[in-house]
Amino acid sequence: MKDSPIDPFDQRIIEALRDDGRMSVTELAGRVGLSKTPCQIRLRRLIHDGYIRGFRAVIDATKLGLDHIAFAEVKLSDTREAALEEFRRAVLKIPEVEECHMIASSFDYLLKVRTADIRRYRVVLGERISSLPHVASTSTFVAMETIREASM
Repeated sequence: MKDSPIDPFDQRIIEALRDDGRMSVTELAGRVGLSKTPCQIRLRRLIHDGYIRGFRAVIDATKLGLDHIAFAEVKLSDTREAALEEFRRAVLKIPEVEECHMIASSFDYLLKVRTADIRRYRVVLGERISSLPHVASTSTFVAMETIREASM
C-alpha cells in the first residue's frame, strides 16, 4: 500500500505527539484544530502508513546510573552485503548500543554506546564490540556533556 501524503494537519499531529505521546485524542484534536473523529482517522492513518511507528516512554538514563556515553567508530574488514548483514544482526544483540549508523566516511559504522562508566565501556568495547563479525578496528570518542539528545 502506498503511503498517503501528509498535509499541515498531519504534520501538527506528529509534532504534538512528539511533545507528548500520552495525550488523549480529544486533547490532540483541540491542539491541532480538528474535531475528535477526523483527528482519530488521521492518527490511525499516520500509524498505518508508518509515519508514527509507536509510542514509548522517554527514560532518564542518568537516573538509572547510565551516565557514560561513548561513540565508537567501527571499521570492517569486509563490506560485502553478507558481511554487513552479519554485523547488523550481531550489533543488535548488544544492549549497551543505543544507536548504530552506517556512515559514508573512512570508517563504516558509528555506534552510540551507553554504560555506567568508562570501566564498563571498556569491557563492552573489548569483549563485545571488537568481537563483532568483520570488525577490523575501532576508535572511541567519549561525550563529556550532552547538550541535546534526540527523543524521536
